[in-house]
Amino acid sequence: MVSLQPVKRSKARIYIGKKVYRFKRFGEWMFDGKKYARNRSEEKFPYVFKKHRTPLLRQLKDVDMQLQYNKITNLSIAAKQLNKVVIQPGETFSYWRLLGNTSRRKGYVDGMILHYGKVTVGVGGGLCQLSNLLYWITLHTPLTVTERYRHSYDVFPDSNRSQPFGSGATCAYNYLDLQIKNETQTPFQLIIYVTDTHLNGEWRSTTPTTRTYEIYEKEHHFTRELWGGYVRHNTIYRKVYDAEGNEIDDEFITENHAITMYEPFLTYEGETN
Repeated sequence: MVSLQPVKRSKARIYIGKKVYRFKRFGEWMFDGKKYARNRSEEKFPYVFKKHRTPLLRQLKDVDMQLQYNKITNLSIAAKQLNKVVIQPGETFSYWRLLGNTSRRKGYVDGMILHYGKVTVGVGGGLCQLSNLLYWITLHTPLTVTERYRHSYDVFPDSNRSQPFGSGATCAYNYLDLQIKNETQTPFQLIIYVTDTHLNGEWRSTTPTTRTYEIYEKEHHFTRELWGGYVRHNTIYRKVYDAEGNEIDDEFITENHAITMYEPFLTYEGETN
């Protein structure tokens, strides 16, 4: 059983740690031998493997709605950077290598950032919605997630949740990356765009799919820790079906453990996760 507790670090420790991890990532991008996806195809690939959308505005307790509107600006900029990127066979998609740093010079504005379980403000905030969406649609394809980081804190209680807890991917430039490798024989194209109400994403390919996928959770529970708080746990699995609808595999995907920043057994209304 995994046991977690809040970690307190000084501002100096956090600052130096970020610098070290970012420098390490730059070195990996240069010398790790991976072939990173960077090309685009203006013409959409004909076959949709998975599409999904998430609402842009969410009513979150004690969070300034202006940060939600700013998030839309940030998502719109990032979506244009990733839209129509193609992963050829053998290539790896790197979320941050394609996006780069989220600076004001590029048009990014202040948005909501979750930092050690607390809501703070930072330039480019809100892009975890994009990495969450990307991870979710990738789980419904034969693409392989080679690097993904889970959220360490579960900040907001469930309300109208449509996906299992822990089915997203947190991001922080550039060391908390989301990387996806194409180990198939066909290219895949990412389509990402923002409408007035939703962030939309889909994976397309040049050949039709012969598999469908169902993502589900097991062993979901909370534990009361000795330090007085709660930790949320579950495991994520994926059922694989052939073209006739027959189940051909049941795969373990990942396990999640997150410190809850709320009382898990209380009823909350008017909030969405």
